[in-house]
Amino acid sequence: MPISLSSKKKLRNALFVVIIVISLLLTRLGYIQFVWGAELNQKAASQQSQSRTITAKRGTIYDSTEKYVLAVSSSVEVVTVNPTNIAKEDKETVAKALSEIFELEYEDVLKKVSKRSSIETIAKKVDKSKTDELRNWMEQTGIKNGINIDEDTKRYYPYGDLAAQVIGFCGSDNQGLDGIEAEYDEELKGTNGKIERETNAAGESLGGEEYISAIDGNSLVLTIDMTIQSIVEKYLEEACIDNECTEGGSIIAMDPRNGDILAMATYPAYDLNSPFEPYTDEQKAEWETLDSTGRTTALQQMWRNKAISDTYEPGSVFKTITASAALEEGIVTNIDQEGQFSCTGGIEVAGVRIKCWRYYRPHGSESLRMALMNSCNPVFIGLGQKIGVTKYYEYLRKFGLFNKTGIDLPGEANSIFIKEEKAGPVELATISFGQRFEITPLQMITAVSSIANDGTYIKPRIVKSIINSQTGEKTEMPVETGEQIISKENAEKVLSMMNSVVSEGTGKNAKVEGYEIGGKTGTSEDGVNTGKYVTSFCGVAETDEPYMVLLITLYNPTGEGGHQGGGVAAPVGGKIFSEVLPYLESLNK
Repeated sequence: MPISLSSKKKLRNALFVVIIVISLLLTRLGYIQFVWGAELNQKAASQQSQSRTITAKRGTIYDSTEKYVLAVSSSVEVVTVNPTNIAKEDKETVAKALSEIFELEYEDVLKKVSKRSSIETIAKKVDKSKTDELRNWMEQTGIKNGINIDEDTKRYYPYGDLAAQVIGFCGSDNQGLDGIEAEYDEELKGTNGKIERETNAAGESLGGEEYISAIDGNSLVLTIDMTIQSIVEKYLEEACIDNECTEGGSIIAMDPRNGDILAMATYPAYDLNSPFEPYTDEQKAEWETLDSTGRTTALQQMWRNKAISDTYEPGSVFKTITASAALEEGIVTNIDQEGQFSCTGGIEVAGVRIKCWRYYRPHGSESLRMALMNSCNPVFIGLGQKIGVTKYYEYLRKFGLFNKTGIDLPGEANSIFIKEEKAGPVELATISFGQRFEITPLQMITAVSSIANDGTYIKPRIVKSIINSQTGEKTEMPVETGEQIISKENAEKVLSMMNSVVSEGTGKNAKVEGYEIGGKTGTSEDGVNTGKYVTSFCGVAETDEPYMVLLITLYNPTGEGGHQGGGVAAPVGGKIFSEVLPYLESLNK
């Protein structure tokens, strides 16, 4: 029977629809094949494989002698499960065993064991004694499928709070979070390895495992000397407690010949093995009263490295900079010329009378040496006036006081100076004797170390060398110097005057028998009209051939000893020098 015209039209339309549908399907298949193909292949591969990470062992951190380990990674283990590989009837038994051995909540473990995911972490950083318990249990019960025990590492700090703010600490995933640990994270962390296993769609193993070894991180040798650091921390803590320094303190010891930081301490410190817990009794008592935001702030303050992150007014220690500029400009040539200066108890600057600290009994006739010994403000104000704003700011730049030092530590702050174009006579006067601007302790000791380095700028260095974990090859970090700021002859004159400050002047409490110690004391108000003071002492040993510069900065001493640098900070310098200098001598024998 012939097909009707209407039937032909229906067949033609149906065929047309089929062709369109097939074309769309082919287009879709082509799009999936050529556009999404690589991505889908990758997803399929990931779903058909299970990968477990082998944590690389973080590099060791040594002190400068390489005799003492300051940070090390010890071997621990990580326990994971492949839920799909654990038999349904064994899940509760496995969850019970894991929760008991590792002291975890049973319900939490059961949820992980019952998931349909390829891998779940049960316990990290576990000591081998605990994982051996699990191994014994697996042997006794015969339940082994889906339970993995792999290598892991745990960071450990053998000396607890030693150089805490310098070394820093790591997070739970082996990443550096502060200090050297953060700054040199790329060198220290290494490259993780992994264990890979092919599985079917149900997550069941299809064969053996592929083991890709981890590459351990490189090790660091710091410039910090553990013995010197211990001595410095002992006397810093003693000074802060005895003088009731409510804001703590910091001490830096630096070798001016190469910029090596021999010690850098902040008080109070904290325990590197428990960095998220309060450390001192005062911190523990306050901790209970704080909310989560307050606790975060308290921890950040505890971790803060005052030596590089806090700025302060250096006070009279800064007179060494003014003296250096005056000598280099030829304003003073003979540091012992009697009567070159005269202190009348104060000096008039742009209608403002600025007093000497001993205004009630003026120093009278003085040489430059006597002026530094007496810490006489009017003399240094007068020198600043003769140098002038433009030239004085040029010396500030040469001493590196407008820039961060660039030390390899996180959180370094910069100085706060009034802009040169806004600096008038009064501003120049106050800067000349070390007030109404702020610098970091590290900037201050770097400037004095540059004087001690024959007048040549020296950049501070905290890492001495890097040791390659694969080859053992040691790469020395470069010693970096800058321009010649003042001549060697003028640098020697400044050191000679600093020697007199200790032998006869305001710094005599830092004197050490048998050694030529130079120094300068400082006292400044912490801000305007706060009633809080910063007291400091900067010392040089020995002034004929300098090999150590020491800066002590104590914040708001409120004890009976007062707040003057000569009476509070200088004695600390004397105690430290008396122990450190014989030690350094013994190293050179």
